[in-house]
Amino acid sequence: MKQLLNLFDLKQKVDYKSEILAGLTVAMTMIPESLSFALLAGFEPLTGLYAAFIMGFITSILGGRPALISGGAGATVVVLIALMQSHGIEYVFGAVAMAGVIQILVGVFKLGKFIRLVPQSVMFGFVNGLAVIIFMSQLEAFKTVVNGQTVWLSGTPLYTMLGLVTLTIGIILIFPKITKAIPASLVGIIVIFAIVYFTGIDTKQVKDIAGISGDLPPFHVPNIPFTFETLKIILPYGLIMASVGLTEGLLTLNLVDEITGTRGRSNKECVAQGIANMANGFFTGMGGCPMIAQTLVNLSAGSRARLSGIIASLTILAIILVGAPIIELVPIAALTGVMVMVAFGTFEWTSLKIFGKMPLTDVIVMLIVTGITIFMHNLALAVLIGIIISALAFAWENAKRIRARKFVDDNGVKHYEIYGPLFFGSISAFNSKFDIQNDPAEVIIDFTDSRVTDMSAIEALNSLTEKYQKAGKTIHLKHLSPDCIQLLKNADKIVDVNILEDPNYKVMS
Repeated sequence: MKQLLNLFDLKQKVDYKSEILAGLTVAMTMIPESLSFALLAGFEPLTGLYAAFIMGFITSILGGRPALISGGAGATVVVLIALMQSHGIEYVFGAVAMAGVIQILVGVFKLGKFIRLVPQSVMFGFVNGLAVIIFMSQLEAFKTVVNGQTVWLSGTPLYTMLGLVTLTIGIILIFPKITKAIPASLVGIIVIFAIVYFTGIDTKQVKDIAGISGDLPPFHVPNIPFTFETLKIILPYGLIMASVGLTEGLLTLNLVDEITGTRGRSNKECVAQGIANMANGFFTGMGGCPMIAQTLVNLSAGSRARLSGIIASLTILAIILVGAPIIELVPIAALTGVMVMVAFGTFEWTSLKIFGKMPLTDVIVMLIVTGITIFMHNLALAVLIGIIISALAFAWENAKRIRARKFVDDNGVKHYEIYGPLFFGSISAFNSKFDIQNDPAEVIIDFTDSRVTDMSAIEALNSLTEKYQKAGKTIHLKHLSPDCIQLLKNADKIVDVNILEDPNYKVMS
């Protein structure tokens, strides 16, 4: 048996006990979330559970990050609500499959590596915002439906829920001090389940969300016209779902990398996510992506390999087939307590400690990303805006760094020694360094400590050359790096190379 299981982690020593227990714990936390988001979008409950099984199983085997948990996540489901309301579930399945194709292409063309460019301030904002969302979503457990309206619990039901949630949190905090052999989250769920079951306490249970009994996911080709008009309908939703899923997934992958001190394979994860979503589209699942809360539950339970994700997904399948009557009795309070602790564990408390020590721009970026994540629930937009602001701030700071040291040598040639990158943001400062009218007949610009980085910089050099030529003067570029030379050649700006004097000495037209 162990030889078979090792197929999933050939180079990694697997703690099978921790992996199995972690997988069981993860399964317990995935069920209510998958059901809740499926019902929120107007899907059948089993559509959410099928997604949890399919996403979890396929990505655990094929994914690029051991211990990463995928399932029917709310971030991707929210994207599909409008399509469900306008065209129905069959078009949703088509859009999910389309998202899978797009994700596969991202992985095949190795575009997943660009997530590594996400600044730490954006990561802090993303994680903190997500922690707040996880915590706020648990407040739904303290609501009930009365006469068709959702109201807050009150009286005995409220006190019962608070007591059970508090007891769950207490077990999770205290149990690791006794032993770490069994995940504290799983112990908390079992203890609360036993208390409610044997005492008959009246409190909300999983069955109050929806029934979860069913069969194997059926193969089903989406019943939609295979026409260009259909493509125009599902493609935008597929693109958004794919981008949201990959953004959340690859950021979660980065987070797991930091926690475990290892490095995942982003492009492989993109392909695995795409295959899983394609399978969802053809096996009546609502699709999904990596789930940061369940991933953190998995890591906190001691998992570091693929086995826990496989166990979690197979557990969900077993529950659908035979275990529903038992799992439907699990108190919502126990699952709420687990997720509250996950929220506190997700929040980057260190970001508060270094708040006054971070550059102001990073602080602003972190707060903006956190705010967008919390109030708009749009993770992709939050990250995109954070990256744009960070990039603009970086460009502005580097634009101010360009300097020029000037001197005239014994031959009457004036030298400009440039320091700092020459790019679109620094062109104005660069041009202000030159005194064309008062410069001698020959000028040398030395790029030993500078780099020509983009087309704007090339055009700036070309314009400067023309100005010197109109003034009847000659300008030379010296000590350009090989990559700068190639850039200039590609732009067809170099017309002469004085190899006799200096192999790096270039003359501009």
